Amino acid sequence: MARVVLVTGVSRLVGGRTARDLSLSGAVDRVIAVDAVPPSHSLGQAQFVRADIRNPIIGKIIRQEQVDTVVHLGVITTPRQAGGRTSQKEINVIGTMQLLAACQKADTLQRLVVKSSSSVYGSSPRDPAMFTEDMPARKAPTVGFAKDSVEVETYVRGFARRRPDVAVTMLRMANVVGRGLRTPLTDYFSMRVVPVPFGYDGRVQVLHLDDAVRACVSGATSEASGIVNIAGGGFVTVKQAARLLRRPIVHVLPYTASLVAFVSAQGRIGTFDADQMSWLCYGRGMDTTRMRELLGFEPAFTTREAILDVFADPHRTPQHPPRATVAGPIGGGA
Repeated sequence: MARVVLVTGVSRLVGGRTARDLSLSGAVDRVIAVDAVPPSHSLGQAQFVRADIRNPIIGKIIRQEQVDTVVHLGVITTPRQAGGRTSQKEINVIGTMQLLAACQKADTLQRLVVKSSSSVYGSSPRDPAMFTEDMPARKAPTVGFAKDSVEVETYVRGFARRRPDVAVTMLRMANVVGRGLRTPLTDYFSMRVVPVPFGYDGRVQVLHLDDAVRACVSGATSEASGIVNIAGGGFVTVKQAARLLRRPIVHVLPYTASLVAFVSAQGRIGTFDADQMSWLCYGRGMDTTRMRELLGFEPAFTTREAILDVFADPHRTPQHPPRATVAGPIGGGA
C-alpha cells in the first residue's frame, strides 16, 4: 500500500484533483504535490512543493521525503499550456527523463504511475476496430503531443527494465474532457461551427475529467501494473457529437488543416488544432477489458454522457475551489 505519494503536474486539473483526492482518501499517509507553478485550485491536505521536474532537485525531494509512489501527471497536452511547442516538448520529454532518473536512484520507490494517452496508437485507415494494449500503432505519430507520448512511454519502459522491483503502471487515457479543461478536443467541440473532414466521420471515444482523476487514484492505490487503456464506454462519431451538441458543421478538405486553423482564428469561431485532422478523419477506439479486469475500474460516464455533460450547456460556469497554499519554492521556477 502507498504511504508517501508524490504527484507531478498539480497546477493542471487532472494532477491537482488527483493530489487532492488522494490526500483525502485515507488510503495514503501523505501526498506531496509538485509543480513549477503554484496551482489555482485546492489540493486538499496535500503538501505543495514548488519544484521543476527538469531540475535534479526532484531527486532530493524523493529521497528526503522517502517517497514510495510517484504519480507522473506532468505531461502537457497543448503548446499553449507550456508557452510554445519547444517548451512543451522539453517539459514532456526532458522532464520525464529527469524524473525517471531520480526514480531510478530512489531506494524507497515501490510504484510508478504514468498518465499516457491513446494518441500513441495514432489514427490511420488501417487501424483495428479497437486497440488492445499490446497492439502497435499502424502509423506512428510524428508530431506534437502524440509524438511526445510515444517517447515518454519508451523511457518508462526502459525504466521498468532497469528497476524490475518497481511496479510500473501506464494509464493510456482517451481524450479527457471536462469543464475548465482546455485541450485540442475541448476547443474543437466548443467551436461555434464544427469543421468536419469531407467524406470522413471519425469515431470519438473520450474520458470524463472526473473519471480520469478516479483512474489516477486507482492506479496509485492498487497493486495493478502494466499498460491499461482507460476510456468511457461506447463511441460516437464526430458528426453524431456535433448533432448531440446542436452545433452546425462545415465540411472541409482534410489537407487544408492549417488553413482551417487560420480561418477559424480570424473568423473568431473557435480554436482549431491542425494536428488533430487525421484523428477527425479516422478516429480511434480502445479495448478497455484490462481496465475492468486488472485495475478494477469502471468509468461513471460513457462517451456520450461525458460529451453532453461537458459541452451541452456552454453558459454554465465551472466552480473553482480556493487557491492552494504554497509551501515555499524549491529548485527550478516556472
